[in-house]
Amino acid sequence: MKEGERKILVTGAFGQIGSELVPALQKKHGEENVVALGHNNIPSDFQGIVEKGDPRDKSAIDKIIKTHNVGTIYHLVSLLSARGEENPAFTRDVNMNGLTNILDLAVQYQARVFWPSSIAAFGPTTPRDNTPQKTILEPTTMYGVTKVSGENECRYYFIKYGLDVRSVRYPGLISWKAEPGGGTTDYAVAIFYEGLRKGEYTCFVKPDTTLPMMYMDDAIRGTLDLMDAKLDLTKRREERNWDSYNFAAISFKAEELAEELRKHIPGLKIGYSPDHRQKIADSWPKSIDDSLAREEWGWKHQFDLSAMTNTMVEHLKKKFKK
Repeated sequence: MKEGERKILVTGAFGQIGSELVPALQKKHGEENVVALGHNNIPSDFQGIVEKGDPRDKSAIDKIIKTHNVGTIYHLVSLLSARGEENPAFTRDVNMNGLTNILDLAVQYQARVFWPSSIAAFGPTTPRDNTPQKTILEPTTMYGVTKVSGENECRYYFIKYGLDVRSVRYPGLISWKAEPGGGTTDYAVAIFYEGLRKGEYTCFVKPDTTLPMMYMDDAIRGTLDLMDAKLDLTKRREERNWDSYNFAAISFKAEELAEELRKHIPGLKIGYSPDHRQKIADSWPKSIDDSLAREEWGWKHQFDLSAMTNTMVEHLKKKFKK
């Protein structure tokens, strides 16, 4: 980051995405130029600028933005799908009220914003194969409802105020750094942890359940590429009525992931006991058409199922030895 440029604020800095996005931003822009906002789970060994706060507290976030001269905000705070169904009212409060505050403050301080949507924005009426960019958004979870509402709100702030707010619809994200965090796609993380620790795992979805997934390294790289892209915002305002790009990499069945993992763990025992999350999974796409992201800002994933599995096993074995 050049001298005199404004700093970057990351909310939800120690969650599933933030815990890997923050180091990537620090590496790219310098540790002194990235402000990590945490709430209750701030690691004691974190290296860098850290603030404690809640995006629902507008005055506190206002103070942080002024104190650090923030010019870009990655707003990642969100309760996920399965956990969100345990307390829908709280999920809506966290996911929506925080976003509104961030957008208001971004307009006030002329900051840029990244906000993540999700495949949860889709629903059972959405085409499930090669889901198009512009399609039916009728989710059946509160998490999904907040993602559709968030997309609409971001679009409103772009149209009314010219706010440069960018977004992708994340698929299921797989990483070795963070343990499963309550999402419907988290079976694809838990299977590695439990498989390597115990040699067995019981999936909470059916063996033929197919969902879009992405290795975290691809997700972080794609997020940074989107924020660096020179997009024609005038054309976007005049010709489009959406603001979140479809974003995809690989799709696989639960049993296909299990078979790939058995190449590394001979004798791995996998069972299937679908629970309430199966209904959520069945309402989401099997595959995503992300051709617009590939066309407009050069998105291209690097990890297929085999490469992702190899990398997950390699890193988790090292992690467990420590």
